[in-house]
Amino acid sequence: MTIKISIDCMGGDHGPAVTVAAAVAFANREPDVEFLLVGLESEVQEELKKNHASNHPRLKIIHASEVVAMDDPIEIALRRKKDSSMRVALTQVKEGAAQACVSAGNTGALMAVSRYVLKTMQGVDRPAICSMLPNQKNRPTYMLDLGANVDCEPLHLHQFAIMGSALVSALEGNARPTIGLLNVGEEDIKGNDVVKKTAILLRADHERGLLNFYGNVEGNDIFKGTTDIVVCDGFVGNVTLKAAEGMGRFVKTTLTDAFKSNPLNMLGALIARGALKSISRTMNPSNYNGGSLLGLRGLVFKSHGSADKYSYEWAIQRAFDAAKNDVLTRISTSMAKLMPVADPASSEYNEPLVQKTA
Repeated sequence: MTIKISIDCMGGDHGPAVTVAAAVAFANREPDVEFLLVGLESEVQEELKKNHASNHPRLKIIHASEVVAMDDPIEIALRRKKDSSMRVALTQVKEGAAQACVSAGNTGALMAVSRYVLKTMQGVDRPAICSMLPNQKNRPTYMLDLGANVDCEPLHLHQFAIMGSALVSALEGNARPTIGLLNVGEEDIKGNDVVKKTAILLRADHERGLLNFYGNVEGNDIFKGTTDIVVCDGFVGNVTLKAAEGMGRFVKTTLTDAFKSNPLNMLGALIARGALKSISRTMNPSNYNGGSLLGLRGLVFKSHGSADKYSYEWAIQRAFDAAKNDVLTRISTSMAKLMPVADPASSEYNEPLVQKTA
């Protein structure tokens, strides 16, 4: 089955120089993919020419006359730039021309435009960004939210847990993935009111057999692999993600400098080359690029804005795998079973569309 993916070619810090190059490289090694390259036609064509792919049969250019800048306010992206590469790429998913969209653009803008174009699943108040982090058990820890929602209420964290559980069940074949609630301690008495109230909701679901709630977890549990899923608000999640990525790059740079510092260390590096490559793969943040925007009626994947070609290819890989495994349908089915029915009289379920983002 051929998977069609729309690429917001103009998004990110590097634009087509990275996004087009990554799409070409992915298409060259994956025969079952087609790309809709959305952006300023002349710039996309120029990059295709540089990558010797001007006549590639599985790469199609769709012109978009505007670009959402990395510092554009949500209002600009949502209401004024209606022909932006971001919006046109998302429209391809809405209209069924593509099965997934990948963008490295402004996170707040991408979330707002995605909500407007694709809408949210029934019962979902706020979509969340979910991505993977490495752990010592040699399997991923899925974490959300990673930056879409700075201020959250218990009902939002509750929904994130349900969406995360549905995603992991679909991708990992794990019917009952464990869920941890990120806190400053494992004890029930610790944490702020939002975390404490969220724990009550999750424990109730656990007792009914709807979710597999482990309990509170701390920051070090993310990398221990204590639970399959870690739930938190977008402020904490984004800070944690950036800190983890920074630490990964710091460790890699420190090891490289140390082994290059003298001939004896270089010999040691040669002897330990296999182990060092394994460590590098595990610690390299680029290998975990590509966060899923959960809760939308379409597959959207967010790449880091600073991603290079190698890193952006991983974001494309996440989108390809999700579409190939029909994750959207499987999540929708799980959500319909797990999502509590909202009380129309409750003000908590009647919030305005615009939200704060990291």
